[in-house]
Amino acid sequence: MLALTALACIESTDLSKLQPTVDSLTARLDELTGGPVTPAAPAGAPADLGAADIEFTLITGGDGHNLVFRGVGGDIDGVVNPTLVVEPGDVVQITLINGQPTEHDLVIDGYNVATGSVMQMDEERTISFLAEQEGTFAYFCTIAGHRAAGMEGKLQVGAATQAAAGTSVIKNPADLPGPLGSRGPQLVEVELVGQEVEGQLATGATYSYFTFNGTVPGPFIRARVGDTVEITLSNETSSAFTHSIDLHAVNGPGGGAVYTQVAPGETKVFTFQALNPGIYVYHCATPSVPHHITSGMYGLILIEPEGGLTPVDKEFYVMQGEIYTAEDFGSQGLLTFDPQKMADENPEYFVFNGAAGALATEENWLTANVGDSVRIFMGVGGPNFTSSFHVIGEIFDRVYPFGSVTSEPISDVQTISVPPGGAWIVEFTVDVPGDYILVDHALSRLERGLVGILHVEGEANPDVFHEGEAP
Repeated sequence: MLALTALACIESTDLSKLQPTVDSLTARLDELTGGPVTPAAPAGAPADLGAADIEFTLITGGDGHNLVFRGVGGDIDGVVNPTLVVEPGDVVQITLINGQPTEHDLVIDGYNVATGSVMQMDEERTISFLAEQEGTFAYFCTIAGHRAAGMEGKLQVGAATQAAAGTSVIKNPADLPGPLGSRGPQLVEVELVGQEVEGQLATGATYSYFTFNGTVPGPFIRARVGDTVEITLSNETSSAFTHSIDLHAVNGPGGGAVYTQVAPGETKVFTFQALNPGIYVYHCATPSVPHHITSGMYGLILIEPEGGLTPVDKEFYVMQGEIYTAEDFGSQGLLTFDPQKMADENPEYFVFNGAAGALATEENWLTANVGDSVRIFMGVGGPNFTSSFHVIGEIFDRVYPFGSVTSEPISDVQTISVPPGGAWIVEFTVDVPGDYILVDHALSRLERGLVGILHVEGEANPDVFHEGEAP
């Protein structure tokens, strides 16, 4: 280090005059260390494996609201986060080019290889390695937040392995019954089925969910104050667990759970009067209650006030939960429930509507048009974490704290705090087209799968929002 420091200080000086000093320092360093120093290879330098059998080039960049790797040349040219296919025994070379003046890197999980950081525009790093182990491996950027923002692809060594693929448990946020308006009290019959399913938790990963009617959250139940509500709960014969329901809208012991401990293959019924308007959580109340909740057995029930709610153009149904898997976040295959992590309140995943990134795909976006008034029923199943719910780029014109629809709403609110087992209602009008990101503003949770999109189409509104200086 002494010799290297000296060299750094004199690199712009006439070295011929100082060579004796350099030689003396180098000799002294050799004496102290027991031999000549071999300079370390720069980070990301190719290993001495001989000529590469296959080469790939990736460039960092953006894709809408995401960050991505994009293929350069050959079959992957222009492909976002391309799958890199190689054969076992291949010497593989990957060159990373920085397409942005910001820090990125690339590592391959399972191969212990990394490019090191590229920080300047057009900076390059290259890695070489021997593809010895067959299977499918993730490559991704390790800079905080970048993998969650989309910088992840796959290295496939040998024949493609069958990715774990379960059924979708995602509840589409637009799937809820319409407003009741000014109708009078009546009998509302609700049929729920306890279903245990292997569902898609994340790409390549499944989880053993407990559900009401096959989705997370369960069905949105809608009644009005004064209604008689009849709940029929069945449990599929194939279930391994007893299930039940506790509705926070119920006035009675257990919220209905005392009447609905339903063994596999059984059906039970109970009835209650809707006495208090508001938006309420329901969930399974069979021990271990938090196990059943974290596995997906929760939903919302709205008891509308007499005369109904104020009309809006769009209504959406969003619930947040957390999932405790024995395997680390990002693991592949069937993931298993970890009771100790749940007891320690140490989840691997945070989710909207049942799965990682569930509301961030076009299939399950919240959608609206410029000028629409939007209402979101936002609840937390939990079982443990409060949500600081926020829509990036919007301000809630009105919020109904703790789900109360008979109190005066609060206006002009940026973020709401929704406790586990609680629900709020937010309303706002969208003024500008674009994608608005739904988050819990405990933003580390975004990197654990908790993200959604409100996609708004329509004419630009430069009076409200535009690039550049004020006119």
